[in-house]
Amino acid sequence: MFKIQEIREIIKLVDSSSIDEFVYEVDGAKVKLKKNNVVVTETVAPKKVETAPVVQQSAPAQAAPVAAPAKVEEAPAAAPASNDPSLHKIVSPMVGTFYAAPNPDSPAYVKVGDKVGDETIVCIVEAMKLFNEIEAEVKGEIVEVLVKDGDLVEYGQPLFLVKAE
Repeated sequence: MFKIQEIREIIKLVDSSSIDEFVYEVDGAKVKLKKNNVVVTETVAPKKVETAPVVQQSAPAQAAPVAAPAKVEEAPAAAPASNDPSLHKIVSPMVGTFYAAPNPDSPAYVKVGDKVGDETIVCIVEAMKLFNEIEAEVKGEIVEVLVKDGDLVEYGQPLFLVKAE
């Protein structure tokens, strides 16, 4: 199944291109986007695994903004603790893939309840095959991890909530 961040990235790419219709199918999950205000996401039983995306391009688009993607972006609900103004948010400095550990066999850099210092590495964000270590930049205790390992993150997206000391 597709993650919401993956769908958001696909929507942005299709919206900024001249493509009128886009279909992407992997392991039985299928996303189909049309610029005529229709967005369809469906899951079907896998018949045959296709690894290459299918792109259909028609005449240049009318350059009208697509209203449907806004509905898809509203789907994830914010956690109530993330609205607490007393908590410090560690945010992503770039667009990339979030990794909680240095490699799949290692434990996470930090977890809920861990104490962190200004220069404590809390995660890695991979962007274009470069692995960037993200530091806490605040002393305190990790209260909540807001993203899952392997999730796509955006610039400025909160990754952790820290109760600052």
